[in-house]
Amino acid sequence: MTMLPTPSEPRFVKRQHSDLNTTFRGILHPSSTSEARLHQYLGIKYASIPARFRQSKLCTKYPPVVNATEYGPICPQPQGCMEELLFGVDPASMPCQNLKQDEMECLNLNITCPAGLNQFSRVPVMLWVHGGGDRGSGSHWAYDGAPLVRQSIKAGKPVILITFNFRIGFLGFAANPMIRDDNKEAGEEGTGNYGLRDQQRCLEWVHRNILGFGGDPDNITLFGASSGAADIICHLLSRSNQTNPMFARAIIQSAVFEPTLPDVATAGWQLSRIISALHVSDMEKLREVKVDKLLGLGMSLRIVDDGVFFRDGWMDYFAHTHSGRRSEHKHPRKPSGQRSGSLLRPPAAHAHTHLHPHVSHSGSRSRSQARSTPKRRSISRSSSRSAVDDTLQPLIIGDSVSDSLLWSMNASLWTPSGATRRIKAICQSLTKASCLLRAYDITSYTPDEEIVDRVLELVNDARVAWPTECIAENAKRERGGHGVWRYVFDQEGPYRGIPHHAADIMYLFDTVPLAESCLATPDVYSGDFFDGPFDTSDDEGDAKSDATPRAGYDDADWETTAVTEYSYNNVRDAIQGKWLAFAYGDMPWREDKVFVFGPEGETGERSTVIFEGRRRKELWKSALEPLGHQVVSKVGLELSRGPG
Repeated sequence: MTMLPTPSEPRFVKRQHSDLNTTFRGILHPSSTSEARLHQYLGIKYASIPARFRQSKLCTKYPPVVNATEYGPICPQPQGCMEELLFGVDPASMPCQNLKQDEMECLNLNITCPAGLNQFSRVPVMLWVHGGGDRGSGSHWAYDGAPLVRQSIKAGKPVILITFNFRIGFLGFAANPMIRDDNKEAGEEGTGNYGLRDQQRCLEWVHRNILGFGGDPDNITLFGASSGAADIICHLLSRSNQTNPMFARAIIQSAVFEPTLPDVATAGWQLSRIISALHVSDMEKLREVKVDKLLGLGMSLRIVDDGVFFRDGWMDYFAHTHSGRRSEHKHPRKPSGQRSGSLLRPPAAHAHTHLHPHVSHSGSRSRSQARSTPKRRSISRSSSRSAVDDTLQPLIIGDSVSDSLLWSMNASLWTPSGATRRIKAICQSLTKASCLLRAYDITSYTPDEEIVDRVLELVNDARVAWPTECIAENAKRERGGHGVWRYVFDQEGPYRGIPHHAADIMYLFDTVPLAESCLATPDVYSGDFFDGPFDTSDDEGDAKSDATPRAGYDDADWETTAVTEYSYNNVRDAIQGKWLAFAYGDMPWREDKVFVFGPEGETGERSTVIFEGRRRKELWKSALEPLGHQVVSKVGLELSRGPG
């Protein structure tokens, strides 16, 4: 486990950037070793904000020397960080950060890269989109890129990792007809989605300038979690991605994405109460409001369908793929942690295991390759496969078994009768409501001690699990049945002892110090323990029957499982290894398999039978599909907000 060090005196490094005609002055990361020297360039401004609620403009000119030794300002936001709340880490053990907040100077990025790169190195680039909704930043200590970049060097697949800041909350997503008209007068197309457009500016900056840091502008992997993963979905479905794609592939981790987005008029109706409370009547007065008064007002403000940002017909992406072939019989309800069935022996491995046309199996890339504009991506496939649209980026997509713990505080306020009444009111159909209530065992007589768990199961499926599956299925359909890799992250968080939203971030970035209890590894985890209950080997997905969980294994057995150093390292190494391989254009695992991370340190390829046991897939067809995405989304949203 790597704890983020606090340098006593950072050592400075320089990067001469010929295209920008400037020198970036960065730091040698304090965790660098002789085998893995890491350079960081922090707080580089990538775009400017001409005014509040205006689209950002790309930065193209810099002074002769740019100080990139400290994090830049972040978008103003309420106090507190969602990641720290979810991690369950004692604040006293967290690194101390005092990031400045500045509305107009918050568009900056941080580059972590191996030392010794030059413009001919062209190593893959990984661009992280942070989550958190109306709070959070790419400069948060949990997203320090050093451990992952160091691991990439160790694995022989060096990458450049970039985190960045963009506008969030009210400042990033407010939209109404008044703001739209103001944007139009300024010659800007579309309105709202300022945070998304900031992200596009960052992608444009990286594509234009990362070659000067040793990165490959044509090999950018966009990855993110929670609302950041939802933003990546928006970029995949954007009009600009059709005409000028700026990234080669994407990784979507537990996206909190609402399939039904408001238009400008509807968003304006939602915003009207806020504007009335601020006593403003025009754009000039709205821009004069002190930013402190706007913090916390953007909790319900997110993406808007302004008729410009998204491609035509983007809503078809969420059409049901099971229509006309739903099972006629009712399926028994399965707890989210339950597994079922024996593992099926897979067919022979695919002949081709590569995604990127210019990357070899060893990860090497021709240094003489000419730089080109990132146009259409082709994916190597066997000749027997059907042709697909090569404009569509390959995806890794997955979720956690307990993402709904993100909303557990509000959900804990529901009573059995209150939850039942609210679900019936939203469904507006007694038949459909009854089917939904029956599927999740929710009634007015549900015991008080059980109602919260059942509500959270429904919220988990409605807001994360089912939308994730729909996106995965439609993405695969759109790609001719290939180019999408599904995973489930059911590993316990190191501190909370249960799977939870954002636990995957802790393993991926490896920046959170492990508790002492995790370091005291019990004897049961030594030797050949994992050759018994779980086979974590990854031998081309050839899982054996003895790799299935032991009999009687259910939620109660693993909700409070202690994470050991062995299980932590096993899951960390697996997720880092798969993500890095994907960034290099390699197939992370077989497309006809699901990769599992956890519980209890389990990792490896598993059959779809195991996946259907891990998630309530059959129940979704019978209980959620008849309602449609709009109603299901509303059910999940209202239940997650609590009865207030």
